[in-house]
Amino acid sequence: SSGINAEYGTVYCKHYYITNNLSIMAVCIAILTKDNCPLYLTCENSEDSLKMHFLVHTSIDVIEEKLNSTKAANDPRDLYLGQLYPNEDYRIFGYVTNTKIKFVVLESVNHPIKDGDIRQLFSRIHSAYISLVCNPFYVPGDPINSGTFMKTISGLLRSNYSSRTS
Repeated sequence: SSGINAEYGTVYCKHYYITNNLSIMAVCIAILTKDNCPLYLTCENSEDSLKMHFLVHTSIDVIEEKLNSTKAANDPRDLYLGQLYPNEDYRIFGYVTNTKIKFVVLESVNHPIKDGDIRQLFSRIHSAYISLVCNPFYVPGDPINSGTFMKTISGLLRSNYSSRTS
């Protein structure tokens, strides 16, 4: 089923959830399966969600290229891929887990985030994802619709945003 719940700012589709009611340090966070199917995508602005989908999907090629490069083969422990590519409005960062789940974060070029903060954000997203996968009621590969996971991601974005602006 699909629909829009305007009260909570959530658009849900058959395969993933998009929420847009966050105080944002990043404008978009996406989680993709090892087969590059979206599990979860959070956007600052629902009007830009189609553009964010496009940017996330174009980053997949860069992620695959980085994973297949000789540097990645030499140090498989480094899960953080760094900045994938910039465009005129956003900087796109990537992170891949050991099980090839991909995290993509888009940030506005108007409000840059330090590299250390991006690494910490990915680490916390990864921890939230691990907690989700450890839930016996979650089936890996299914769309992420856990309220706890969504609250955790929302809280991470709010705390990083407030620490950056103060």
